[in-house]
Amino acid sequence: MLGYWNNAKESSATIKDGWLYTGDIAQMDEDGYFQIVDRKKDVILVSGFNVYPNEIEEQIAKLPEVKEVGVIGLPDENTGERVCAYIVSTTGTLTQAQVIAHCEKTLARYKLPKSVVIVNELPKSPIGKILRRELRRTELNGLNNQNQKGA
Repeated sequence: MLGYWNNAKESSATIKDGWLYTGDIAQMDEDGYFQIVDRKKDVILVSGFNVYPNEIEEQIAKLPEVKEVGVIGLPDENTGERVCAYIVSTTGTLTQAQVIAHCEKTLARYKLPKSVVIVNELPKSPIGKILRRELRRTELNGLNNQNQKGA
């Protein structure tokens, strides 16, 4: 790969000394096989712990009332970031308490969502991938607007 079309900045950040840095995070299992667990840019840092959104999304998606889920990290003055889950519900009756109770069964405490937002739809790319950066941008814009109103 020579680089990104008309994007020298992204090319220089991704290609270094002839190597392609994908931004993927992988774990090796006991048999020596690698599994991609998430993207580096999506990792949530909670009190010094790396939290992978995919892990939380997989657990929440097991609830029958969940059609789609996207998890992001948002700024938190106590922990650095906090976990926030955005869910499209199949029933419209899903509550934050239900989601948290479900997650408490399988996830460490620092991985638990601090907020659960039920939405009608999640932002997606043309190929149907949930755009976490759009969720984050929308939420941060909302937080900034709230802070400005409160000032």
